[in-house]
Amino acid sequence: MPKVKTKSGAKKRFKLTGTGKVKRKHAYKSHILTKKETKQKRRLTHMGLVHPSDEARVKHMLNIG
Repeated sequence: MPKVKTKSGAKKRFKLTGTGKVKRKHAYKSHILTKKETKQKRRLTHMGLVHPSDEARVKHMLNIG
């Protein structure tokens, strides 16, 4: 059997925590930042966790478990 490849888009966007949860960045923080409030931009800076209902799908893209 050949090796299974990781989805290259997923490996750029997600990281695993030590307990096996999946970290992600928030959306709406990449461009058109002038019209967004400072408070909103500051909130979006912090990493979030992938929702448990989507976690299995993301781990499948990363070929984990």
